Amino acid sequence: MTLSQKLFAECLGTFWLVLGGCGSAVLAAGFPELGIGFVGVSLAFGLTVLTMAYAIGHISGCHLNPAVSMGIWSAGRMPTGELVPYIISQILGALIAGGVLYVIASGQADFSLSQGFASNGYGEHSPGGFSLTAALVCEIVLTFIFVMVILGSTDVRAPAGFAPLAIGLCLTLIHLISIPVTNTSVNPARSTGVALFEGGWAISQLWLFWLAPIAGALLAGFIYPRVFSPTVKDKRKAKNVVADAL
Repeated sequence: MTLSQKLFAECLGTFWLVLGGCGSAVLAAGFPELGIGFVGVSLAFGLTVLTMAYAIGHISGCHLNPAVSMGIWSAGRMPTGELVPYIISQILGALIAGGVLYVIASGQADFSLSQGFASNGYGEHSPGGFSLTAALVCEIVLTFIFVMVILGSTDVRAPAGFAPLAIGLCLTLIHLISIPVTNTSVNPARSTGVALFEGGWAISQLWLFWLAPIAGALLAGFIYPRVFSPTVKDKRKAKNVVADAL
């Protein structure tokens, strides 16, 4: 695949993640009587990753997240020259999705950005009133686990074809845990894509939703290859499987 194909895939995939996940929160979560609530929003985010992992995973790896790209890069699975272009494409996709979502949402008569526009926050802007420290720890730990699951499920030793399921379900679980804490980021692009439309407090708190996910992802990228690197026996087994296939 060419780099331009990979970048378009990342832009498209991140667009779908933000439109599907944040769109479900803004348009459907609190709808009277039929609202999908926290569980529905959690599933929406998981389903966006699941569907795109099957659609573009073979093209770009389906990162859809600057923190994930940085974690994969730090694990030695991504060329350094692709890292910044990936991140730019992801942010662009998120911003386009935020714009599309704003156009749709503002078509409602009583729409107001003061409702949050699915932005991430802490303190008075946390859905459950959680502190900055709680938000920081939550985002670091959950991003760390998310990237560990990504690295593990895409390891050549893992069962083939199941990575999208593991990754999508992991993101669903992460949202079930942390929507009350931060409205769940674990993804700087997702946070940026809606924060720039919300403005004000969302932008002033955006630093945390870059710092914490990146820290968790880099930690996972550092730990995974060092703790779970293949043993000599694993390598011999893999070599024999390839030889048998030939």
